[in-house]
Amino acid sequence: MGQVHLTAGPVEYIEVGDGPPVVLLHGLFMDESLWDATLPLLPNGFRYICPVLPLGGHRRPMAPDADLTLMGMAHLLADFLDALDLRDATLVHADWGGGLFLTAIGRDERVGAIVILPCEAFDNFPPGLPGRMATLASHLPGGITLAARQLRIGFLRRTPLLFGWMVRRDLSDDLVRRWTEPSLTIPGVRRDLEKYAASTFDKRELVRDTEALSGFDGPALVLWSPDNRVMPPEHGHRLAELIPRCRYAEIDDAYVLSMLDRPAEVAAQIGSFLIERRDTADA
Repeated sequence: MGQVHLTAGPVEYIEVGDGPPVVLLHGLFMDESLWDATLPLLPNGFRYICPVLPLGGHRRPMAPDADLTLMGMAHLLADFLDALDLRDATLVHADWGGGLFLTAIGRDERVGAIVILPCEAFDNFPPGLPGRMATLASHLPGGITLAARQLRIGFLRRTPLLFGWMVRRDLSDDLVRRWTEPSLTIPGVRRDLEKYAASTFDKRELVRDTEALSGFDGPALVLWSPDNRVMPPEHGHRLAELIPRCRYAEIDDAYVLSMLDRPAEVAAQIGSFLIERRDTADA
């Protein structure tokens, strides 16, 4: 596993393959293993990079003074792209929507294309019942620890307040244990998650910063799952209409984490987009 040292702190990542860079993101209480089922199904000829963002599943705490607000995290992502000197990268968004704001903050120069799976957008921060629960937990003494422990209990994990509306097929106990172990055992990780989850939001600014994607001039794919109840289906269509060079497609029988529910279908759609983009650039 690789690691870069940013101003905010260390960020681990895995990378597989060689070729044009493709950066695969994850959400709260997750890590790079979110992509384990999909990554082997993606086409050869690309450099796939999965960073471990400081969203609760990371193993290396950030600096105590790190800015882990929503916009601080967007800058952290841009710093990560800088640190690896990535050029013309395809950025794949999933669940966490902060990466959508790179255009708004003027730091999308290393991003040549975007893929948007169901994720936070417009005024949907924090998203749905799971997002509100995470915010509540961050404000309660011991709340993050309690939430992590609840995720490890199958029947609680499957409720809409936790992961029940995030993934259609139940997550394995081993995977959830992996995702929650850092926040349960490493105080600095728990502190980082609490800092992010306690972020405050101005809904008008969130909408404005999402709509800045109208100025993104690279190709884009919105790959939404209309059956999910956390990231509104209309947001997928709205994003596709907003971004000038965008194609819209759907993954049925899946919720927010479609790469877990339907890995082959997600890989096929992303792979087709990547190959088409590469072939167009080579023509």
